[in-house]
Amino acid sequence: MATNNKVKLNSLLRSQPSGVVLASSWLVDQGYSFELLKQYKKSRWFESIGSGALVRYEDQVDYLGGVYALQTQLGLSIHPAAKTALSLQGKAHYLEMSADKAQLFVSLNENVPLWFKKYDWGLALEITSTSFLPADLGLVDVEHKSFSVKVSSPARAVMECLYSVPKSQPLLEVYEIMEGLNNLRPASVQALLEACKSVKVKRLFLYLAEKAGHDWFNYLDLKKVDLGSGKRSIVQGGTYVPKYQITVPKELEVVS
Repeated sequence: MATNNKVKLNSLLRSQPSGVVLASSWLVDQGYSFELLKQYKKSRWFESIGSGALVRYEDQVDYLGGVYALQTQLGLSIHPAAKTALSLQGKAHYLEMSADKAQLFVSLNENVPLWFKKYDWGLALEITSTSFLPADLGLVDVEHKSFSVKVSSPARAVMECLYSVPKSQPLLEVYEIMEGLNNLRPASVQALLEACKSVKVKRLFLYLAEKAGHDWFNYLDLKKVDLGSGKRSIVQGGTYVPKYQITVPKELEVVS
């Protein structure tokens, strides 16, 4: 391998942490030609995990190493969300968490590469495309191995859980999550509520927060939150809550 190519290889190895995917399109933008990448693979510096993605040879890479590439190299908004985000921050230890599934949210009209969706990460990827919240609001950095990824903050994660109610997420379980979130920052919650486009999510969030009796709820300015008009039936045959104009499961209303 020519000296210049060795220099480029060493620079790449130093600049990128181990345990992450390297997107081929990003590498080309950084000055690494497809021909050079072929040489690196032939020399067993890197190996392919699908069309358009490389990893260091025999490196141990999990789905978060793929998320790192999507966020930092390809500029996508995809991020660990809902219960997965809570678990990564140690906020869901009291819940039944599935070790074989990761919940990810991504903005509408963003295309997630096939290499990420098709590669066997050892778990199932549940990717939800939605823009009910701004892509860059309410995210935090979580350290993983030798790198970090952006994941939903606890407040955003709860809203993402509520987005899936009742189709794939029981509301009673979200209430159990909400009960443990007694130290949210009112300003952060306020910003999320004002920016949220889902009336259902906002009403349910406020209902659960008030029911949980959190002190931070009292510092919210609900006059600035658009709660829409008309009734929302979350479940059939449930109990109607006049204040928020929602119908919730009967078993939730008897919880004190």
